[in-house]
Amino acid sequence: MRILASYSIKGGVGKTTAAANVAWLAAESGHRVLLWDLDPQGGATYLFRIRPKVKGGGEALVSGKRDLRDAVKASDFDNLDLLPSDFSYRNLDLLLDAQKKPTRRLGRLLDSMADEYDVVVLDCAPSVSLVSEGIVRAADLVLAPLVPAPLSVRTLDQLRSFIAEAKGPAPDLLAFLSMVDRRRRLHRDLSEQLPKEQDVAGTAIPMASVVEQMGVRRAPVVAWARTSPASVAYRSLWDEARLHVKI
Repeated sequence: MRILASYSIKGGVGKTTAAANVAWLAAESGHRVLLWDLDPQGGATYLFRIRPKVKGGGEALVSGKRDLRDAVKASDFDNLDLLPSDFSYRNLDLLLDAQKKPTRRLGRLLDSMADEYDVVVLDCAPSVSLVSEGIVRAADLVLAPLVPAPLSVRTLDQLRSFIAEAKGPAPDLLAFLSMVDRRRRLHRDLSEQLPKEQDVAGTAIPMASVVEQMGVRRAPVVAWARTSPASVAYRSLWDEARLHVKI
């Protein structure tokens, strides 16, 4: 089982969109996929038409009172299940802190699913927290979207430091440019410069109206606009990600 985390310190950069599309593409490739929406805002859960509710909330899952399998919901797509968001996830830091070896807890919970899934995709809330440490500890690959703007790009160095300082084996990092508008000079310049760095993908996700329509259609763009530039870009990103972790 391989665990991919769509994570950024900064919000509003396209991590939920990336998580949903990468999960769908992994499932289309024939892998058994679980998408865990760890963001209390529940964006991925909404996109897949699933109610954002877990019986017993995050406390039941983290404490082991409820098996993760019991909270999993089937999506409308073959090979793709979802562990939905719950508003109680806003307290996950406190819940994890009450556990022994809290940074290992998420990984251990996911290890119990190894016989049922080939790929797990984590849609993570933007933060630097105990939950983030657990995600980094559990993940094989961190997919980090970056909007081509100085403040967003600055978070890449922060993320590199955060991963380097985390205890335990470090995941691979694959940052990628998101919401790229090539009509803007800064976007064009960063699209040329950043992929030269070792941990930045050659793929850039374009700013596109079809991506915004995901919230209306409530499905990944790769499922219904397969030939669009955005879908082509997400397929390329998935190809880069799977090479990193040998999926």
